[in-house]
Amino acid sequence: MTDHTPSTPAALTVDEARALKRDDPRTRLIDVRTPGEFASLHIPGSSNVPLDLLRERRADLAADHSDPVVLVCRSGMRAEEARKLIDAAGLTGVGVLQGGITAWQAAGAPVEKGRGTWAMERQVRFTAGSIVLVSVLAGLAYPPLTWVAAFIGAGLVFAAVSDTCAMARVLGLLPWNRAASGDSGATLSALTGPAASGSAEATGEGR
Repeated sequence: MTDHTPSTPAALTVDEARALKRDDPRTRLIDVRTPGEFASLHIPGSSNVPLDLLRERRADLAADHSDPVVLVCRSGMRAEEARKLIDAAGLTGVGVLQGGITAWQAAGAPVEKGRGTWAMERQVRFTAGSIVLVSVLAGLAYPPLTWVAAFIGAGLVFAAVSDTCAMARVLGLLPWNRAASGDSGATLSALTGPAASGSAEATGEGR
């Protein structure tokens, strides 16, 4: 096992992350969103290692390299959760992109777009809103069903207060949010394995 030197800041702005990648092409951009979200939109040269996989394989989070690592998600929340998991496993020197890929886009940094699923936050809003709407309408015929809407509302309040989201974790188990069956070890190696490939040009930073 090779420990990271704690040189990567715990949180990096878009400019800092781009400068780090430009100055040190070994830097690994690890996107912890679901595979569907990653397929829809991601930073060029980044690798997808979903947060759920990190939870499942936390015992294997031993790095074979000392490359700088920057974690990415949509807004920074899931990336911070991933950083805590990785830090607890003893892999230090891992940073989080502040504001996530949303901030990256807002700064005009390059992205690659494809066909994938909605962002998880959008999926949560759609699912929660649909359940509330259906339960309220159904409650017109059977009033006790309106308590379902109250339950969803309470869940959203708790999610905001605790900075967690049980609904997102459940939605993450759905087929379109999971990676195709394959070698999870190979996926994890984008974070932990040796010999990271890539260069500043690969992520548009050399232009």
